[in-house]
Amino acid sequence: MRRLLPDGLAGRFALLLTAALVAANLLAAGLLSLERVRLEREAREARETERLLSLVPVIEAVDPAARRAIARDASTRATRVWVDAEPLVAEAPRLPRARALARALGEALPGRELRAAILPRRDPGGRERETIAVSVRLGDGEGGQWLNLVTRAERPPPPGAQERAFLVVLLLSLATVLGVGLWFLRRLTLPLARLAAAARAAGQGDRSARVPEEGPREMREAAAAFNDMQARIEGFEAERMRTLAAVGHDLRTPITSLRIRAEMLDEAEAAPMIRTLDEMTVMADGLVAYARGSHPAEAIARTDLGPFLARLCEERGAVFAGAGGEVPARIRPVAMGRAVGNLIDNALRYGKAARVTLAREGGAAVIRIDDDGPGIPPERIAQMFEPFVRGEESRSAETGGAGLGLAIARAVIVAAGGTVTLENRPEGGLRAQVTLPLAAD
Repeated sequence: MRRLLPDGLAGRFALLLTAALVAANLLAAGLLSLERVRLEREAREARETERLLSLVPVIEAVDPAARRAIARDASTRATRVWVDAEPLVAEAPRLPRARALARALGEALPGRELRAAILPRRDPGGRERETIAVSVRLGDGEGGQWLNLVTRAERPPPPGAQERAFLVVLLLSLATVLGVGLWFLRRLTLPLARLAAAARAAGQGDRSARVPEEGPREMREAAAAFNDMQARIEGFEAERMRTLAAVGHDLRTPITSLRIRAEMLDEAEAAPMIRTLDEMTVMADGLVAYARGSHPAEAIARTDLGPFLARLCEERGAVFAGAGGEVPARIRPVAMGRAVGNLIDNALRYGKAARVTLAREGGAAVIRIDDDGPGIPPERIAQMFEPFVRGEESRSAETGGAGLGLAIARAVIVAAGGTVTLENRPEGGLRAQVTLPLAAD
């Protein structure tokens, strides 16, 4: 059942509205059709009643020998009238409609014995039609003659201009109400779609995402609450990054002072201390770089990723293969250059080579960075984007930094609405894959 329902709220409302309107119009059409049948039936019964009321006095007034000729002349294609010594209807009416017909005729022809019956029958096409039979004893008492009348319901005429006009009006009203309803549904669900898009962007790290505070009161309140939450989170993150940058910056002074004092000692005693201080320097520099790389102060710009990646690869000596056409994305160029540059640098440092490819896949730009290194143990891949986690455990500046490069790269890429993953290639080496949404034309 869920597979048959539209996935969106607007689609489900539209389906419900359409079903309700179609059902209501079909019900109205059915009721009108039944009312039409009832009115036609009552008109037929009234017409035959009038026929009898006019025939009985005429037939009673003429000579008995001429009555059959008059009755024959009164017959039509749908109604047969004749005079006979026996009544066509042998017993008193039982059905309510037949009794009502007999009562109406009795009131119009007082003092006469009459019987009426309404019998269902099927025509050659298999459709059910009614037959009205009436027998009236003629009032002169001569020969005990009966006037018999049989009429059958005629085949309903094909839809005329009025029926077609009614159908057109019905369809136009359905289309109008449905169109207005869908427009209102669109107006009601558009703020929800905007809120969902902003929440998705916020989940990817974009703290500048805001929702217009418009629409119904509940949507305005939800948008205001979301915008306030975004502003608070943005303030908390900015304060956190300022704290990290301040800590990293302030650590440099005592580390430099300690290094100067350590260099005054004997070389054997100073070497371990200097090594430790170098590691602390790498960590302090990493804190400052992490704080700067995570701060979204740069403006977003529409950028062609082909020339952008070609420049990064040329600066670092990596091999680049483009997509053969424009691959636009909305990014912060400097921050994205630092993020992708970190991935290329890691491939060159640990994998001895870096091959960068760019492709368009669906609605996304896919950047792949392959190396020829030993890869990463599968159980550690999920941890590599965490701050201060490295594939090589030392903090030596010769083998790498403080383990913040991938954390910075992920923060920048996620803020641009993309994703970054690591995987070991079957033929050996590691692959870093960056997926970014294409910019709209």
